[in-house]
Amino acid sequence: MSDAKKPSVAVYKFSSCDGCQLSLLNLEDELLDLAGALDIAYFLEATRAVKPGPYDITLVEGSVTTPHEAERIRQIRSEARFLIALGTCATGGGIQALRNFGNADEMARMVYAHPEYLEYLDKSTAIAEHVKVDLEIWGCPVNKHLVLECIAALLQKRKPNLPQYTVCMECKLRGTVCVTVAQGMPCLGPASQAGCGAICPANGRGCYGCFGPAGYANMESLSERMHTLDRFPGETALLLRNISGYVPAFRKAADELHIANAASQKETK
Repeated sequence: MSDAKKPSVAVYKFSSCDGCQLSLLNLEDELLDLAGALDIAYFLEATRAVKPGPYDITLVEGSVTTPHEAERIRQIRSEARFLIALGTCATGGGIQALRNFGNADEMARMVYAHPEYLEYLDKSTAIAEHVKVDLEIWGCPVNKHLVLECIAALLQKRKPNLPQYTVCMECKLRGTVCVTVAQGMPCLGPASQAGCGAICPANGRGCYGCFGPAGYANMESLSERMHTLDRFPGETALLLRNISGYVPAFRKAADELHIANAASQKETK
């Protein structure tokens, strides 16, 4: 990055709900500081002003779900010196990756009167499946303070200081009683990356794994324990196959549970 001028930043949206971009806007006072340190060159959610690339820092929200997006991300990568995948859609395919477990053409026929007008890919995929990604920030939506930390680290030419523990630790830090121990409720907290502040357990429900699996998670052990707590058949498998459901670790665990559940139901008939 050039020291002669402020580093330029571009923010792009792909298939998503805009929640991660809104998290950036919700920085409020910090956003003013960022505007003083950065040249916000492209961010349509915030301003109509557009400056040409290449850009020093590019943040991309959303997954790739159409042929146009697959082509567009390659163009964006060619103009990005440092590319950040922003949020679970961009890092793992997001909630729209639920379609990856079915037939996209069949779904289109069921929903749309004229599916022949649609252009879509069979799967919703992460940005890294199409181009090189320099940094991933998970979350649905992202934690705005983690985004700020990553941008500050880039400006200061250091490694970002991101949580290296699971959601269980966040429950302990905020004094939340464990929903699994106290209520016998399935929860992905022991295997999910921290960053959300343990919002779901604090509100009396199990973790959905929005920030993706922790790198050292023992998915086999978690699945064996949690599925014994299912309040209805397949509850833990459905938790795994949710917002981060197409991420390999969660996907494999869910597939194994579905097979085990199917075998169990067959035996009881």
